[in-house]
Amino acid sequence: MKRALEEQYGGEEELPQTNPGFNNTPFKFTKYSNAYMLVYIRESDKDKIICNVDEKDIAEHLKIRLKKEQEEEDDKRRYKAQAHLYTIIKVARDEDLLEQIGKDIYFDLVDHDKVRSFRIQKQTPFNDFKEELAKEFGIPVQYQRYWIWAKRQNHTYRPNRPLTPQEEAQPVGQLRDMSNKAHNAELKLFLEVGCGPDLRPIPPPDKTREDIMLFFKLYDPEKGELRYVGRLLVKLSGKPIEYIAKLNQMAGFAPDEEIDLYEEIKFEPCVMCEHLDKRCSFRLSQIEDGDIICFQKSLPIASEEACQYPDVPSFLEYVHNRQVPLVCGDLLNILLSRSKIHTYDDVVERVAHKIGLDDPSKIRLTSHNCYSQQPKPQPIKYRGVETLSEMLVHYNQTSDILYYEVLDIPLPELQGLKNLKVAFHHATKDEVVIHNIRLPKQSTIGDVIDELKTKVELSHPNAELRLLEVFYHKIYKVPEEEKNLGLNNRLIHVYHFSKETAQNQMQVQNFGEPFFLVIHEGETLAEVKLRIQKKLQVSDEEFSKWKFAFMSLGQPEYLQDSDIVFKRFQRRDVYGAWEQYLGLEHSDTSPRRTYVNQ
Repeated sequence: MKRALEEQYGGEEELPQTNPGFNNTPFKFTKYSNAYMLVYIRESDKDKIICNVDEKDIAEHLKIRLKKEQEEEDDKRRYKAQAHLYTIIKVARDEDLLEQIGKDIYFDLVDHDKVRSFRIQKQTPFNDFKEELAKEFGIPVQYQRYWIWAKRQNHTYRPNRPLTPQEEAQPVGQLRDMSNKAHNAELKLFLEVGCGPDLRPIPPPDKTREDIMLFFKLYDPEKGELRYVGRLLVKLSGKPIEYIAKLNQMAGFAPDEEIDLYEEIKFEPCVMCEHLDKRCSFRLSQIEDGDIICFQKSLPIASEEACQYPDVPSFLEYVHNRQVPLVCGDLLNILLSRSKIHTYDDVVERVAHKIGLDDPSKIRLTSHNCYSQQPKPQPIKYRGVETLSEMLVHYNQTSDILYYEVLDIPLPELQGLKNLKVAFHHATKDEVVIHNIRLPKQSTIGDVIDELKTKVELSHPNAELRLLEVFYHKIYKVPEEEKNLGLNNRLIHVYHFSKETAQNQMQVQNFGEPFFLVIHEGETLAEVKLRIQKKLQVSDEEFSKWKFAFMSLGQPEYLQDSDIVFKRFQRRDVYGAWEQYLGLEHSDTSPRRTYVNQ
């Protein structure tokens, strides 16, 4: 009844925790099973129930849903079949730069995956596409100027040059092939539109070979914020100082405000942002179309000391190195904006401060497994990694999740101890009780038993305890005192098992609590079964369903009640649990225990 109600309807099942002592959510996997229902039908109603189903028998809301799903599937199929006939055009505008810079991105200008995208037939003339954009954006065709993006040698991606009238007369497919050597079906453009005094669109200014278009970002060192403020068409022979008043106007500063200018050059593999000489011409500074200039107010020395990142280069360096991990614990999620170069001590001190813990050494951290979406099995050792960046890397992926737990003793002290989970079995099959025992690593087995005696209730004060090492439901080592029991006795392993079919092959799966049993010469299986039933306290009804098999190298040989068990176990050196054992085949009705594989 319990299996029918609780285990036969799918859902999720938890795997055992592999990180002892860490209170994290165990890894879950979906259970698949079949459910059967017996339905009784009156003979008189048989023709009404067991009959063909036609369209009039389907509910109207199901018809609508099925039709919608079919149309979506047809659209996807048609989209895929016609993909070679179309070009994807992504158009970035000033509005996109204003929306993304300082929020989604800090380096370069735009994330093209978040800009307006159009699917246009390859044979469509680009001028016709401009008409479509005029309707889409409300910008007359004569006010539009389009720039081709280009990837530079330093891996930055900038508007490179405007399209010529001859190019705009070409089909979009030909234009894509001309501009994009990768042939990845996308044409990326930047739409330049002039802006009048009343903020209405106007035709962009004429551009000669002497003119270059620059993009400007403003940095506020007091707030630690970076934002896009616009673009300008400047003369190559001109100097930045000639445009200071215009930049101050764009930033909302006073016309005579002193500002510092920096050129954002690249950000991979490291940030390069250099100071720009305001009195040196753009040509001499090697500034070109699509370059990015960052500027800020000039700060006095006192203000610089008060700001964590006083200038653009230091802020961009911080943004490049920082990681924002979500640190998860039992009761609290902490959002830490920390630099990837910060040390282990920096991280635990920040976590301890957030949760109000006086001793940061009691914080234990565990990295995140990007594939299972769970904590890694082993926590991070005390100062076992140098930087936050190392904590967040899982193979070739970087996570933004870090787990913490609060210990009752400092982590360095805990690492000097050995934590054991001991399952205490009474003489009969009572409910197993799990005890956590923590002892110095140099402790002996005797120390473990002595510590266990203080935690359990014994049948009498002089009762002796025996410690067995169990691995995957099998006894891994035989105590020395039980290897030699005389010529007429044998010590055998007894394991519970069930059979499972995987990939058309039968496999034996062990479960439950293993134990030793002494068998005697001439003893039949029927006699052995009586002793096993008494030891395990199994009801007659349940025990009658059990099967008994001699297991050798994983292959079962089923036994009859009249078989002499002693004859099957002729070897006396039963050192390995994998060689020979008496198997008890039955269904696993016991609750899942998390310690069995530890």
